[in-house]
Amino acid sequence: MSYIDMHCDTVSRLLNQRLAGGEETLRENKGHVDLLRMKQADCMVQNFALFVELGQDGDPWERACALYELYRKELEANADLIAPVYQYADIEKNRAAGRMSVLLTVEEGAVCGGRLEKLHKLHDMGVRMLTLTWNFPNELGAPNFSRVLLEQLKKERTGENFEAYFHTPNLRDGLTERGREFVTEMEKLGMIPDVSHLSDGGFYEVLETTAKPFVASHSNAREVSPCVRNLTDDMIRKLGNRGGVMGLNFCADFLEEKPFGEKNGGTIAAIVRHARHIVNVGGIEVLGLGSDFDGIDTHEEIRDVLGLELLREELKKAGFTERELDMIYYGNVLRVYRDTL
Repeated sequence: MSYIDMHCDTVSRLLNQRLAGGEETLRENKGHVDLLRMKQADCMVQNFALFVELGQDGDPWERACALYELYRKELEANADLIAPVYQYADIEKNRAAGRMSVLLTVEEGAVCGGRLEKLHKLHDMGVRMLTLTWNFPNELGAPNFSRVLLEQLKKERTGENFEAYFHTPNLRDGLTERGREFVTEMEKLGMIPDVSHLSDGGFYEVLETTAKPFVASHSNAREVSPCVRNLTDDMIRKLGNRGGVMGLNFCADFLEEKPFGEKNGGTIAAIVRHARHIVNVGGIEVLGLGSDFDGIDTHEEIRDVLGLELLREELKKAGFTERELDMIYYGNVLRVYRDTL
């Protein structure tokens, strides 16, 4: 059961744990993802994100560099199990050597401060995918969610305001002019634009600006669950027509909404509903995995990477063939990497 997961926040979790005095490692830890469990689950490629939260992590570039340094040291310490991916051929080379592949990404375009030379530096560091925004506007574009507004709503504690926040997309603000320059330069460099978190307007501007496939590394279907972190049917179709892929996100609140104040633990059935809808709308070629492990609360039924086998069994019961499951679990993302890296 080989798999490729387009997004996890394990490196950021490990750095936070180290700064608090902990000693967990990438090889073995208490989070959702570590190398030993990845090996047990037959991981082909794991994307590790350098996630930076604006306003919380200090200077964005310095935080990204600190995350990279931890990542680099962990790769050196675990060279028996993993090796980095800089181009598509590295995946095949690593598999032939019996090692898992690691593709480095950045989640928060603001780490570059709008400077193309820093984008080039990220590429030199091995970054091959950039999530253009997180939940703050930056030099490149605007998100659908506003983290600042969310913190205000948490203080107010009113269900109506939360519902409006989760259901109202940003149609007005998209990419900035600098954002368009970044996306164009990324295609030249062989870096994949990632539109998860980006506003609706930004999605369509990435579509207009690019020629190659791009991804929504960890986003679900808005028709199934109306949270604006998910993609509309029109977005799913257009992403599929471009040859791109979207990764099933295991965050319970993106999979299925619960009444305000009710605990949402997550179910595999909800993931299956999203998978079936996405394939029906955009075709089997548009779907992949983007767990968001170590960046979300623990899903009650898929508690870590070992739960991917259980998900595959439930997808099979829902009518997906072995060929389709292979496409979802690794084939579609592998195609995007072949076409872009």
